[in-house]
Amino acid sequence: MKHYFLLGLTLCAAMVFTGCKSKDSAYREAYERAKAQEQQATTDVTNQQTTTVVTPAQPQQTTTTVDHSDVRTIPGGITVVAGANLKAYSVVVGSFVNQTNAVGLMNTLNGRGYNATVVKTNETIKGQTGWFRVIASSFDYKDQAAQSRDELKASYPGAWLLYNK
Repeated sequence: MKHYFLLGLTLCAAMVFTGCKSKDSAYREAYERAKAQEQQATTDVTNQQTTTVVTPAQPQQTTTTVDHSDVRTIPGGITVVAGANLKAYSVVVGSFVNQTNAVGLMNTLNGRGYNATVVKTNETIKGQTGWFRVIASSFDYKDQAAQSRDELKASYPGAWLLYNK
């Protein structure tokens, strides 16, 4: 009888322990809902961040640069000594008192592919009258002359523009 009693007590204990379920499932369900809401919020934020606004491209505006550098004129005028006739705007790369030096620079420029000219001025500078100016190139338009002057400045840093009326 003792055995039956012990067996019955064991069965009752087993039923008590297996019949009482803990409420872990309720906590687990609440945890999973919170996790799902958090994941949804993260997805919403990510979608908001990846949303890009596309604006139509604007056509580029082209700008033309106007050279406002000084353009000199020679009072009293000039006379062509050697080379071609001048146009309205010329690039002066050298000034000499001696005509031989001016013609030498003109020949050097002609050898480099320029259409150089030597002109004599009727102006007095530093007590000297009649300077010889070496003109590397001559143009009808100021912007062309300015571009040529800028190219020549690497070799002739004192290059300047002359306007011949």
